[in-house]
Amino acid sequence: MTATEPAATGRPSPKRLHVITWGCQMNVYDSGRMAEVLAPLGYAPAPQPDGADMVILNTCHIREKAAEKVFSELGRLRLLQRQREAEGGRMVLAVAGCVAQAEGAEILARAPFVDIVLGPQSYHRLPEMVARAARAGGAVVETAFPAESKFDFLPEQRSPGGVTAFLTIQEGCDKFCSFCVVPYTRGAEASRPAGAILAEARRLVAAGAREITLLGQNVNAWHGEGLDGRTWRLGRLIRAIAALPGLLRIRYTTSHPSDMDAELIAAHADIPALMPFLHLPVQSGSDRVLAAMNRRHAVADFRRIVDALRRARPDIALSSDFIVGHPGETAADFGDTLGLVEAVGFAQAFSFKYSPRPGTPAAGAPGAVPEAEKDARLQALQALLRAQQAAFNRGMEGLTLPVLVTGPGRRFGQIAGRSPYLQPVHLLGPATLAGAVVPVKIAAGNPNSLSGILATTPAWELACA
Repeated sequence: MTATEPAATGRPSPKRLHVITWGCQMNVYDSGRMAEVLAPLGYAPAPQPDGADMVILNTCHIREKAAEKVFSELGRLRLLQRQREAEGGRMVLAVAGCVAQAEGAEILARAPFVDIVLGPQSYHRLPEMVARAARAGGAVVETAFPAESKFDFLPEQRSPGGVTAFLTIQEGCDKFCSFCVVPYTRGAEASRPAGAILAEARRLVAAGAREITLLGQNVNAWHGEGLDGRTWRLGRLIRAIAALPGLLRIRYTTSHPSDMDAELIAAHADIPALMPFLHLPVQSGSDRVLAAMNRRHAVADFRRIVDALRRARPDIALSSDFIVGHPGETAADFGDTLGLVEAVGFAQAFSFKYSPRPGTPAAGAPGAVPEAEKDARLQALQALLRAQQAAFNRGMEGLTLPVLVTGPGRRFGQIAGRSPYLQPVHLLGPATLAGAVVPVKIAAGNPNSLSGILATTPAWELACA
């Protein structure tokens, strides 16, 4: 009898789990937690779906034709599933995430070979769903919003994720922007208690994390129970997390302008560990379009917040999101967006063409912008944003920046890291520097990254935990 047999070890036989993740950082976080809840059943990570005992598609509904991409991938996986069956085995297929939440019935109608369909609030129930699917032999569907928080049922132990880690502190959204499906797929805003967040952050640091990114669909709307029993806001939480020994850097995403309060802005001035880079989606530079989007802020509000942030932290850099071609957007409205980009200046930004999402208010709104016009506007906006990003990166040349080394680079002898502004940085150096913040003199600011050399100024010291 070998050591891997259940009778010898008391543990389940090893099984292979492959998770395919699409979408935002929260989906990356969720995928990791799903793997953790399945580990007690004997599932270990598999690098490829071929030969896996279970494959999970963790889906995102934000991008255009998201559902069709899911069905295309399911078609490919069905071939692998049949191959496993021919070999006398079984591949359990699960569809998770926002597409599962929004289109569960359609998934089962078009892909009846799927075993499990679960929404993003139900993945703590995965072990039970796997058992039910094995017993009943039919599809298991969990797309209701459970009364209990999934975080109360997840295992405390977090697998080491490297130098950087994600930590979800808030889920859902109450803003109901006209173009967005998040309130319908992730549910109402919910905030985790500060004690639970700090406990998870400590475990991440103990596992080797030196930078933690706090996640939420509307992360700066977080308002959880504090350690003193009172309600805290995000600024207060960040101060508590920054006090954890061994944690060097903190980030948070994604934010809404309406929830940037004075306490959070002050945190950018007072807390060195809070990085001077903020993703703050504005979506449009036109007040008329912002009203149609139900964004709950005007251009002037966004400009005031940017000014306050720059007074608090003069070296702060901004990223944002833009949607072009929202129903009713005119050429003049789009011109206002270009004007806002030119006035504010962004180190990085994401921009997309509007595409309708079923069930959202904008999907049936009049004034659809022709596709050719949306294409032209997007190209013009992206050209401006790329120019700003390239200029920002070139502006780093000659500076010495503190870079968090995350691991080896792509080339022999190369290491990679992150600047305070989230830019990838490549340089020559020993892999033993992983987890340290080192001074790097930037030699070249490339369009999407920086390259440099280790600085030798004696005043700099490695900031290792």
